[in-house]
Amino acid sequence: MTTDVASGYRKGAGLATGGAGSPRSQRTAKYLPMLPFFGYVALFLLLPSGIVLIGAFQAEGAGLTLDNVRVVVTDPRYLQAFGRSIQLSVTTALLGAVLGAMLAWAVSSGGPGGWLRQLVVAASGVLAQFGGVMLAFAFLAAFGFNGLVTMALNATVGIDLNENPTWIYGMTGLTLVYTVFQIPLMVIVFLPALDGLRQEWYDASASLGGSSWSFWRNVGGPILAPSFFGAVLLLFANAFSAYATAAALVSQGAPIVPLQIREALTSEVVRGQENVGKALALAMIVVVVVVMGLYALVQRRAGRWLR
Repeated sequence: MTTDVASGYRKGAGLATGGAGSPRSQRTAKYLPMLPFFGYVALFLLLPSGIVLIGAFQAEGAGLTLDNVRVVVTDPRYLQAFGRSIQLSVTTALLGAVLGAMLAWAVSSGGPGGWLRQLVVAASGVLAQFGGVMLAFAFLAAFGFNGLVTMALNATVGIDLNENPTWIYGMTGLTLVYTVFQIPLMVIVFLPALDGLRQEWYDASASLGGSSWSFWRNVGGPILAPSFFGAVLLLFANAFSAYATAAALVSQGAPIVPLQIREALTSEVVRGQENVGKALALAMIVVVVVVMGLYALVQRRAGRWLR
């Protein structure tokens, strides 16, 4: 009896002091593998966001001011840049979503372990990250003044893209280039939703006399709609925050917000606009946070059917 009481006392003391086997230490050990991730988030997300937030409300000399934000929301240049950025993001998100969904549907129709599916998924994983200078260079090599596609179209069917050579450096060129990496991203994001559709649902609809159209209108469409709209929001955020491709393709001018930020931070003509650039970045962060918040809500609804 004395031994049992002593043993129980030692166990209770270990729990009270947070020993190695206590629930507190077990919870702490469970989060230890997450420390590198938390460090990454703090260093590359929270710290830059904090610098942008402070700089957006900081005067040129010292102190706090609202002038930087006031310039962003009143200057026609920045308002037009936001309008073009939103237009570019919406257009490429819709194009990428529709074309990517069609490709994902074609892939999902085949066998889950087929070589075509594996090839398309692997290629989509690579092409979704194929942006920046590499994509801009490939686009110029294909559709530039002496590009391969430009010369081939002129020689075979008589279409001369050089009649308006500046299209490649404007919104039309950016729309085409952005769509290139939006389509494979849509395939990666939307394919699991298509895989979540069960053949039993279609068979049940057919056994009750429903047609293919009635199945997609009443069953398949409502199930896939949250995933589709969530993917559109993700593509919008992806295009809205893209910088490297546009910076490499557009060498003069700043038609979209990321290039306006570059101009504010690096311009040698108009100096002292660094904090205005940070205010522009803060506005972009607000837009992306709102879009990704909507994306999280939509994905929560879509996740009910993917379990």
